[in-house]
Amino acid sequence: MSSTMCTALLTLLAMTLFAANSVLCRLALLEYRMEPVTYTAVRLISGAIMLWLIMAVRHKNVFKAGNWQGALTLFIYMACFSWAYVELPTAVGTLIIAVAVQTTMLGCGFFMGERPSRQQGLGIGVALVGLVFLLLPGLTAPPLFSSLIIFISGSSWGLYCLCGKGVSDPAASTAGNFVKAVPLALIMMICLPSQVAFDNPGIWYALAAGALASAGGYVIWYMVVVRFTVTVAAVVQLSVPVITAIGGVLFVNEPITMRVALSSAAILGGIFFATATRRP
Repeated sequence: MSSTMCTALLTLLAMTLFAANSVLCRLALLEYRMEPVTYTAVRLISGAIMLWLIMAVRHKNVFKAGNWQGALTLFIYMACFSWAYVELPTAVGTLIIAVAVQTTMLGCGFFMGERPSRQQGLGIGVALVGLVFLLLPGLTAPPLFSSLIIFISGSSWGLYCLCGKGVSDPAASTAGNFVKAVPLALIMMICLPSQVAFDNPGIWYALAAGALASAGGYVIWYMVVVRFTVTVAAVVQLSVPVITAIGGVLFVNEPITMRVALSSAAILGGIFFATATRRP
């Protein structure tokens, strides 16, 4: 198998795992009314344990890997993600995350020297118009506060992805960030003890999201993201909302409304136009 094909398959697997995070979270919160605090803590801690085991096999010391910036952005992403999905449908949540991730990554790319072209500015503008249309008041509009929380989550995800560029051992760095984020999850549990409930059956979804979708997804993503520019890294993540929307229909029985369909076309089309027209 060629290096290009291997990279493509690994990228597709990582995007599928990222999409699975939304579906698993929505199932746990919707079907079993699992508290966001518990879900976040179980997801993060199980991910940290899985990554620690993987790195132990490789004789890597995860406590010396990663950085606190990566750990903080990881924790903010996971916590906001859980709280937002209490009310947001999976497709809507990932559309908002898509805008947040791409604008954050492209914005960071600008400060890193990647100057946007006129086409890129137009594409981002179209995507933002799609986001505004999605959030316009109406019977099918998603809750505004939850939409803001998921936007913060997506921005944190974008920053976290950028933390993986330039590291010598992406997998070890990912594991180190997860382990460093565990104390933050414990502090959250101490501050909100009344919401912690580990006897909820949704804990199995949280374990799958942490040990498989999150840990596995980030390890694989960090393996391939170092081969991309910031712009290309933004483009490939456009597949996540599509995969998530399909998962929402199949597993959560969420309908795709006309508002979501039109917003999806504007958001994904605008971001694709912005990121695919990068100047040499």
